[in-house]
Amino acid sequence: MAAVFNVKLDHPTPAAQSQAASLLVGTSGWTIPARHAFDMPFEGTHLERYAQRFPAVEITSSFYRSHRPETYASWSRGVPASFRFAVKLPRAISHEAGLRGCDALVRRFADEVAGLGENFGALLIQLPPSLEHDAKTVEDFFVTLPRYIKAPVVCEPRHPSWFTPEAEARLRALQVARAAADPAPAEGAGEPGGWSGVVYYRWHGSPRKYYSDYDAAALATLQTKLAASVARGIPTWCIFDNTAAYAAMGNALTILDAGQA
Repeated sequence: MAAVFNVKLDHPTPAAQSQAASLLVGTSGWTIPARHAFDMPFEGTHLERYAQRFPAVEITSSFYRSHRPETYASWSRGVPASFRFAVKLPRAISHEAGLRGCDALVRRFADEVAGLGENFGALLIQLPPSLEHDAKTVEDFFVTLPRYIKAPVVCEPRHPSWFTPEAEARLRALQVARAAADPAPAEGAGEPGGWSGVVYYRWHGSPRKYYSDYDAAALATLQTKLAASVARGIPTWCIFDNTAAYAAMGNALTILDAGQA
């Protein structure tokens, strides 16, 4: 029998369906490698040029350090109204605190990212491989989170305990989507899970994580999955994190161009 959870969200996360169902393709960060300089517009900052070509980007620097609200606001001013930022939760919350006793840290982070305004498209929470699924911790954190942050929430867990029917049911009840990661850190991690209001593919490079370029066959398979998700009316993210050898932008351009064909 499926588990039943009595979860009450004080301020429910806004439904991702309130955004037009779309394919949000991008990379972790907006650095434009020299090899792709001619694939991008020539005028403006790197972010402004990037945002004229891509509909979304993932901010991962927030995982390592704080940014002032004014910094987020300046990034928001440099992109179209339809552009979306996914922002990675600080490691002080996810890795050091393990999602426990971190209300003050969450409030501070929420005040910072508020500078993005309507361009704030998703909150990404990547968990350390050592962090097991604990019912009380998960419910306490994810019930409290919407009080401060009004954006779809995506979690990228890496411990096998997060990929069970009970954990899946809890994430659905809490309106938390589970990212589809490649390489998959555990069985089931390669496909989206949890809440179905948003789909988030996060590809890190395979076989060599952060470095490897994806071949045409892998990208074609991914494109089929993305198209099926968009056809169901679900806002669908596709972020490439294989940036160490500058493979991400080429992979993202391939997916973007295929989706626009």
